[in-house]
Amino acid sequence: MHRLFERLEPGERERLRRRARPEWTRPMLATLVHDPFSRAGWIFERKLDGERCLAFCSSSGARLRSRNRKDLGIHYPELEEALARQAGESMVLDGEVVAFKGSVTSFERLQARMQVSDPEKARHSGVAVYYYLFDILHLAGHDLTGLPLRARKRVLRGAVRFRDPVRFTIHRNRDGEEFLRQACRKGWEGLIAKDASSGYVHRRSRDWLKFKCAHRQEFVIGGYTDPQGERVGFGALLVGFHEDGELSYAGKVGTGYDDETLARLGARLERLERKTPPFADRPREKGAHWVTPRLVGEVGFTEWTRGNRLRHPRFLGLREDKDPKDVVRERPE
Repeated sequence: MHRLFERLEPGERERLRRRARPEWTRPMLATLVHDPFSRAGWIFERKLDGERCLAFCSSSGARLRSRNRKDLGIHYPELEEALARQAGESMVLDGEVVAFKGSVTSFERLQARMQVSDPEKARHSGVAVYYYLFDILHLAGHDLTGLPLRARKRVLRGAVRFRDPVRFTIHRNRDGEEFLRQACRKGWEGLIAKDASSGYVHRRSRDWLKFKCAHRQEFVIGGYTDPQGERVGFGALLVGFHEDGELSYAGKVGTGYDDETLARLGARLERLERKTPPFADRPREKGAHWVTPRLVGEVGFTEWTRGNRLRHPRFLGLREDKDPKDVVRERPE
């Protein structure tokens, strides 16, 4: 038996299952809720503004995969190398890749790595990245997903040598409301609340909950408008979400772009152009061009209007790790 398993309580060890390390597994996802809370038996983690990442490690190296199974090693080669330098344990880890703008994790800054597919160019981009680990799913031929979260975190602490760029995600055991107030004052995205007694399931669950400081979510890009004045690429993105099997229009997003994004994304949009709108409710936007809905963008906004439109939206970046078919309107439960 692995030395770390000997530290588990007898009832916890009984939940271990001997299994070969999987080549792939779906990550556990959190459910958005409206009201934060402090509840006995729950822990509270910082909601990191980055890219979800599963690591599959063995004596032959490490592979990083996104939540939709894409290879992330081409974007973050130094993270794969840092994990490969570990002791060669066979394990599956769960965490978030982030870049910082000051003391705050920034999805916008991470775009400089996410949009580069050459490992050497990514390495020399000038944007440092870190891998914050918060869970371990498999270790030394054993499936750990049946263990309570607190037990998995204890094993994670001992299984990985935490030194930059690999970091442990710290948590609090109480005062969820006050922690969220502090998080929002610091400019964080929010918190994740987790039932400390829960196992790890490969789907969205109410054992993990999201408390957000501001409104933001993914949207499908279904079109764009012509640029005005000296602007290059495009004017605004036309975005939507899936509802009842159809793509519903949510509004146009005209801010949040630099010239590089306008040019690069504009070229991708031109290649996806089509004659008919993908939206069920055709937008009446001047100078609109329609595209096949294959791209997903992250958008921040102040609120939803009564007509299901975004108020004051701002583009934050592309989400290569999200399938357009999975994009729906997030509603607090």
